[in-house]
Amino acid sequence: MNGHLLEAVPNFSEGRDASVLDAIGSAMGDAGGRVLDIHADGDHNRSVFTVAGGPDELVEALAAGIAVAAGRIDLTHHEGVHPRVGAADVVPIVRFADGDERPERAARVLARRIAMIGVPVLGYGELGDGRRPAFYRQGGVERLAERMAAGEIEPLAGPPDLHPTAGAVLLGVRRPLVAFNVDLESGDLETARGIAAAIRERDGGLPGVQAIGLVLRSSGRAQVSTNLIDIEATPLQALVARIEELAAERGVAVAGSELVGLMPARVAARAAGEVLRLPGMEADRMLEVAVSGEFE
Repeated sequence: MNGHLLEAVPNFSEGRDASVLDAIGSAMGDAGGRVLDIHADGDHNRSVFTVAGGPDELVEALAAGIAVAAGRIDLTHHEGVHPRVGAADVVPIVRFADGDERPERAARVLARRIAMIGVPVLGYGELGDGRRPAFYRQGGVERLAERMAAGEIEPLAGPPDLHPTAGAVLLGVRRPLVAFNVDLESGDLETARGIAAAIRERDGGLPGVQAIGLVLRSSGRAQVSTNLIDIEATPLQALVARIEELAAERGVAVAGSELVGLMPARVAARAAGEVLRLPGMEADRMLEVAVSGEFE
């Protein structure tokens, strides 16, 4: 990533209505953000945008996109297999380099901008004592409303209660991660959940791995949906190999995989290096990366 730019990966609770996604993307672009990628998933009913810009431009872009989402996405009528507590559900700003204070400064300015539209901002990652989004999603929107009403959870900015239709925004600062889904040749939800439990860190699985099991309405296939939040601790290829191994133990084949958004170049390089028997393969061995001189 260019040293002058910041990156954010806002997740919006809409993956089916193209007009809403177009409006969000246009708002962010008009405000000065550079939309690099949009990954929309109808089964999850969720879209992941990758946006870059200077600190000021990125704040303006995210504030504009979140305002559109809050006005056009109604959680009371939302359904999808992915857990969520907000119209603009998760908004991470990525810290690529240790000691770079710009992501946190931008996030705190953004929190105040979100508060102006009447949506509470809850901090996670570096803004929330290391808490992860799952901490807030336990029990869904209804349970989160109860926890906020009881004073168990207090917002970083904004009202003390959830917005009636837009919920809350989970705003964080974090290191780069890889969001990666693996579909199974099976529609059995318990198989996917069992594999997810076996690989996720909190249940004694692979370090830096978050995972859930779900079933996709469009295909009827079960899916192991993962976030690789520590790309150094567990290589992506090791995660995929472990899922394949666990699926085979259950008599199930892997149907295919899906990358959500973009991944750091070094993750792809190392995965390719293992397949090609090139140990130590790094991102600067890729032509376009070497030419651009910008890689993470």
